[in-house]
Amino acid sequence: MPELPEVEVTRRGVAPHLTGRVVTDVIARRDGLRWPFPENLKELLLNQRVVAAGRRGKYLLLEFAHGTVLIHLGMSGHLRVLPSKTPAEKHDHIDIVIGEQSLRMTDPRRFGAVLWHSNEDGDVENHLLLRQLGVEPLESRFNAELLYKLTRQRSAPIKQVLLAGDIVVGVGNIYASESLFRAGINPKTAAKRISLARYVLLAQAIRETLAAAIEKGGSTLKDFIGVDGQTGYFQQTYFVYDRTGEACRVCGAAIRQLKQGQRTTFYCVNCQK
Repeated sequence: MPELPEVEVTRRGVAPHLTGRVVTDVIARRDGLRWPFPENLKELLLNQRVVAAGRRGKYLLLEFAHGTVLIHLGMSGHLRVLPSKTPAEKHDHIDIVIGEQSLRMTDPRRFGAVLWHSNEDGDVENHLLLRQLGVEPLESRFNAELLYKLTRQRSAPIKQVLLAGDIVVGVGNIYASESLFRAGINPKTAAKRISLARYVLLAQAIRETLAAAIEKGGSTLKDFIGVDGQTGYFQQTYFVYDRTGEACRVCGAAIRQLKQGQRTTFYCVNCQK
């Protein structure tokens, strides 16, 4: 599943093509994906100008004067900016046309979403899918003190607390494993047992890991590709993720894996205490 870095790479890729431009058509080739497309999406967007392309967690937000389009890439979806007359292929489900270019959503597994939030319904942050999300890890509000304060009653392992998304958003399975390695924290450690000093290391590790992934275009996850058709290459620098049995890049010990919830965690028993 595309995680925060992949969605941020997508946002940065589409923003120059959309911001300030007027929608000239909306072409939906099916009724919806994970949820139905808004029935009147074409009428809502036609002749409306894109004010900004933002992001909240794993949701891309196309902002208009009267509301916001929320786009989720699902398990294997991606967005591309193409000439508007480019023929559609099998899994190309919806185009938002901006003159001679189209923002096209491709989603083979159809777990993605394109939704609408009207300004009449309040701030988009109050949308049902966004209101429970934690702070953005690349914003100044995210820090060690916040992690420490909000985990004093959390007995679950720190890896699962990070994935929950209610304290910090967008630290998915790959980047949680990588961040915990950088911070030297065992993923099985109860969140409430981690000291403030160690949360300082973890907060910094999360920021550094996500920033590095964005710089490298994200990770190549199944069918994920960027707006320009290129794949990310952060996976080439993984310390632990998907490296079971391989030598730790720091100490040489074999990388281990374990199941936490429904997700696989990768870690180094020597480097992460």
